[in-house]
Amino acid sequence: MSAISTSSVARDRLPGLDGLRALAIVLVLAYHLFPGLAPGGFIGVDVFLVVSGYLITALLVAEHRANGRVAIRRFWGRRARRLLPALVVMVGTTAAVAAAIGGDVLVGIGWQLAGVLTFSSNWVSIAQGSSYLDQTSPELFRHAWSLAVEEQFYLLWPLLVVLLLLLPLRALRIAVPLALALASAVAMAILAGDPAIDPAAASAAYLSTLTHGFGLLLGAGLALAVDPLRAEIPTRRAPAWAADLGALLAAGGLVALAVALSIDAAITYRGGIVAATLLTAVLIVCLAHPAGAAARIADAPLPRWLGERSYGLYLWHWPVLILLGAALPAIDRVGEQSWMLGLGALAIALVLAALSHRFVEQPVRTRLLDAALRGEAAWARPRRVALVAGLGLLIAGLVASGTVAVLRAPAQSQAAAFIAAGQAALDAPPAPAVAVPLRVPLAERVPAEAPAVPLPGGDQIVAVGDSVMLAAAPQLQARFPGIAIDAAVSRQMRQAPAIVGALAAAGQLRPFVVIGLGTNGPIDPAVLHELRALIGPERSLVLVSAQAPRGWIPEVNAHLSAFAADYREVVIADWRGSIAPQIDLLARDQVHPGPAGGRIYTGAVESALQYLAELPPPIDYEANPELYRPR
Repeated sequence: MSAISTSSVARDRLPGLDGLRALAIVLVLAYHLFPGLAPGGFIGVDVFLVVSGYLITALLVAEHRANGRVAIRRFWGRRARRLLPALVVMVGTTAAVAAAIGGDVLVGIGWQLAGVLTFSSNWVSIAQGSSYLDQTSPELFRHAWSLAVEEQFYLLWPLLVVLLLLLPLRALRIAVPLALALASAVAMAILAGDPAIDPAAASAAYLSTLTHGFGLLLGAGLALAVDPLRAEIPTRRAPAWAADLGALLAAGGLVALAVALSIDAAITYRGGIVAATLLTAVLIVCLAHPAGAAARIADAPLPRWLGERSYGLYLWHWPVLILLGAALPAIDRVGEQSWMLGLGALAIALVLAALSHRFVEQPVRTRLLDAALRGEAAWARPRRVALVAGLGLLIAGLVASGTVAVLRAPAQSQAAAFIAAGQAALDAPPAPAVAVPLRVPLAERVPAEAPAVPLPGGDQIVAVGDSVMLAAAPQLQARFPGIAIDAAVSRQMRQAPAIVGALAAAGQLRPFVVIGLGTNGPIDPAVLHELRALIGPERSLVLVSAQAPRGWIPEVNAHLSAFAADYREVVIADWRGSIAPQIDLLARDQVHPGPAGGRIYTGAVESALQYLAELPPPIDYEANPELYRPR
């Protein structure tokens, strides 16, 4: 992200850090662009944070050693030149494209713009109650939270460094940021709780500077400990092969965490992210070995190119992905099509990041733009006037695009509207309704001499689900009058046993139980067996397959199918298979059904119930031994 890129001064180019940034951005891109490839790839952000805290502190210490002071205002000015130009261009450009597309992509754009341009996105998101774990509304600048955390650190940390350098004991100077890092990590572990139970608390803990600042502080403590920009760095006592092995193991550990962790798992907040920051610190130390080969590999042309453009890639990749998805709503963002969308977003982001680095970041950072505006070198007056005019038009265009985007923004996303309609249907007093078939009845698709078995009535069905079932509630109620629906936003399968157990204890568990969970996270097959035990053999169970552009969906559906194959009275309602050919009937998040999609959802449930209704009674071999045919 915004970790300081390499300086023109040779000694400021710390070995291997560009390669480390390249690893970090690859993990982030894999997480966002290719569902299921790296479920924990968000730890790439934490790699960036450690590198940023390390290098920022190293530069501040070096400046204090050279000049006896730290020019804080000049430091802030350098940070502004590094971050703002590319950020403003990205924000203005993507806001213009979003305004042209319209719809969900503009929801909340006003407060998002305020947050990203003031580097307070994380706190604005927390105040708005916007959950990082909730994907209902695809926020265009959701990724700006990490830039906000860094900039808030840059605002305060130089002041604290000046005070730390006054302490006489070096060990104490190191201990202070490490103690703060420990406090921050412990606070995250405590405040995040269990994301499955309280996703809002986990989201706040993830976004807050106070609870997600330990990576920056760990990097700062490491820089105070090793002081990497000293004029003469002493040769490390460890052999080079040990440093290279340590670098390999640490990098492998980061990749393993990117595969194993999940944003909605409690372990992520209770040690997973901390482990990523510790491995990053180990990797930095190993890369610094003067005789090691790891730094030379990390500084090879390709990783160095990616590392130098990692800030631009981070800025552009997420809004490009969101805008592509908004522009192409019919593309199924599950499976192969989602990877094609990710590849398209990656190609565009690479081009935009390269252009940003060449024509925005470098000219401003190296003060080439300043020289041009002052008329130095080859910048004659006509070229200078043209440059000023061009900059003026660019700024006016960026401001206008943001204004239009805010004016065109809808009050809520399409998915939120569908969910609200479903909740209103559940809250309304029950009214008599006529059961109307959603499609050709089974009786019309079989020979006349084989009449269809009547479907169970709504008074025989209880349904437990998440926001997808909630959005389809009006259609379920219309088809099955009297059905009992217990559905809520962000609900996961792990919560189902407690809900079903409470229904059973209250005597509200009906003969047919429909479970529509799996959208919001992976499922544990053991939970399904627990559900079956709670429901009992005298009841039938319908499991609704999951549809969402999430990496865990294929595995969820595989677990559901395998479980249903083990039980006679368990059947799958194939919501995923039914809606896949008509994905445009969903909201733009490709998760929540509107009225037409809700009828398809209900049709999938109806087919499953019809199958269960037509099941012949099980054979009692003890009562009818003549039917037993041993193999």
